Amino acid sequence: MKTLTTEDIKGLSSALRGRVITSEDDDYDEVRSIWNNMVDRFPSFIVQCRGTADVISCVKFAKKTGIDFSVRGGGHHIAGNCIRDNAMMIDLSEMSSVFVDSSKKIAYVEPGATLGDLDHETQAFALATSTGINSTTGIAGLTLGGGFGWLSRKHGMTIDNLLSAEVVTADGEAIIASATENTDLFWAIRGGGGNFGIITRFEFQLHDVGPEIFSGLIVLPFDNAKETLNQYREYTQTLPDEMSVWAVVRHAPPLPFLDEKYHGKKVIVMAMFYAGSEESAMEFLTPILSFDKPYGSFYGMMPYKNWQQIFDGLLTPGARNYWKSHSFKTLEDSTIDALVEYAEKNPSDQSEIFIAQMGGYTSRQPEGKTAYSAREAQYIMNVHARWDNASDDDKCIDWARAFFDKASEHAMEGAYVNFMTADESARVESAYGRNYQKLVKVKEKYDPSNIFNFNHNIRPKNNKE
Repeated sequence: MKTLTTEDIKGLSSALRGRVITSEDDDYDEVRSIWNNMVDRFPSFIVQCRGTADVISCVKFAKKTGIDFSVRGGGHHIAGNCIRDNAMMIDLSEMSSVFVDSSKKIAYVEPGATLGDLDHETQAFALATSTGINSTTGIAGLTLGGGFGWLSRKHGMTIDNLLSAEVVTADGEAIIASATENTDLFWAIRGGGGNFGIITRFEFQLHDVGPEIFSGLIVLPFDNAKETLNQYREYTQTLPDEMSVWAVVRHAPPLPFLDEKYHGKKVIVMAMFYAGSEESAMEFLTPILSFDKPYGSFYGMMPYKNWQQIFDGLLTPGARNYWKSHSFKTLEDSTIDALVEYAEKNPSDQSEIFIAQMGGYTSRQPEGKTAYSAREAQYIMNVHARWDNASDDDKCIDWARAFFDKASEHAMEGAYVNFMTADESARVESAYGRNYQKLVKVKEKYDPSNIFNFNHNIRPKNNKE
């Protein structure tokens, strides 16, 4: 890499519509901060891009100078791969527009948009696409890793609803990837992460959703956790695609519908979503109420946009976070035993273990349809350690890792890369299973020098670094 000079930076700045931010600027610390407070890195400078042309200028600058770089969308990824020490941060957060063509049920979305931005625009037309469960998550990172949430059982993963993308490649060219153009690249970006280029526009298929949907929370005692989770396992095997129920084991937060005497107690929260009529929803909700006597419940018709924000208060920026995740075809007794054992040892009031129900449309898609490979998963389990003080790092991280190891016996091969932490690079190949070698070939075609390397990296065979 050549030594960068002030003139180099000025030259880049003059080619931009956006701005260059350095450590001398008052907002440098604010702009470099991201959701996971465990990640505290210092880029050499930050480029706040305003459009595709700015992104092209950044990539060409990196190729010319050899400077390392990272790419930030929403800044919500657990591994913190959007920020890198002594490198250029290509910040896309200012590129956050969403345009909805309601007649075609299509949304055109820039990479800095959050799920909340997308929902705000699409729900004006009672439309939505399948995304995640936290409105502050960035659409770019979510999509590139796969993306799943409340609509996935009915409408598939986020990548199943991606129609096309504009991609700035390692050559500094903006090309379209779709089912008819650069089809190999289109296949790879649907689950392959940021390995192949920088997405500057997404095109998503939308569906009729809302403006109100049936959803809610049922808070059950932890005392009978094993029996409750056994019932959950049997119950979720009978549900239609419209119904999605997640089980969350944690200390009860101060939910407004929950008596104060239960705040802070270990509980099992059943979070349910039904993409259909209220009458049909009640039919499928009733069995959950019989799992155990609820401490409290809150359910009914509510704005879809509000439900999409229901967990935001538990996932605010500024805390320290560490995740470990497995996918399962079924929940074996030993898996449930491990969950209950480690829920008993929960090291902080903010930590949780959740089981996301998959299946439905998502599992009926062939393994090779997209780079994301774990199509047979009926459940994705994530142990989410979350705490405030660095002095608790070892305690919380060790807990997450120990549970992950204990629950490994019946886990599927592969992984959901959006839940993989920075220390799981050795897991990348297995995460993609039989799709990995095809991803390597796409990488060798579009990024043979591996300039897009600060990610869960798929390394071209000729790259030895």
